[in-house]
Amino acid sequence: MKWLKSIILGLALLAVGAVGAVALGLFYFLPQHDVVMVTGVEVKRVDHNGVINAENPADGPTRDVYFINTENPDTKNVMVYRNEDTGWSFPWYFKFDSADIQAKAQGYSRDAEQLALIRYYGWRIKILSVFPNITAIESTTSRTEPFPWFNTIFLGGLTLVVIFIAVSLRRRFKRRNQVPAH
Repeated sequence: MKWLKSIILGLALLAVGAVGAVALGLFYFLPQHDVVMVTGVEVKRVDHNGVINAENPADGPTRDVYFINTENPDTKNVMVYRNEDTGWSFPWYFKFDSADIQAKAQGYSRDAEQLALIRYYGWRIKILSVFPNITAIESTTSRTEPFPWFNTIFLGGLTLVVIFIAVSLRRRFKRRNQVPAH
């Protein structure tokens, strides 16, 4: 009986871990918005190890990556965003206009009072030099971030699909376990 409790506990922990992993993945890949002031832009040459410099010489194929430096207008906290095309690969933002976004950001950086609304996905992890990727930028006059309609509809639809699957499976197992009356 003790081994049965251990198996049930293990399965419960596995289920919680799986749900947590899915939730973190969705939080990483779903779009988020920030209202910022663009303070500068730059282009860096990177390879699979990160930015190429004296300590990290190029040792394979390289590419240029745009970076956009920003500042929160209220808290004055700085944030650096990556601006790189996703192309046809995952995540499917189908972003092919990183040069245009960089040009807009450069224009916004010339006006110290211009606010920009950016849409991005990802996290800033300083110790690993990971930057969130901008998918869109536009000028704004409001300091409030828009309501995340896409995320709300997507997560609501996903919840409905999971509930539908759970109810269907429950009904199927219930029918299978019923003994027909003769």
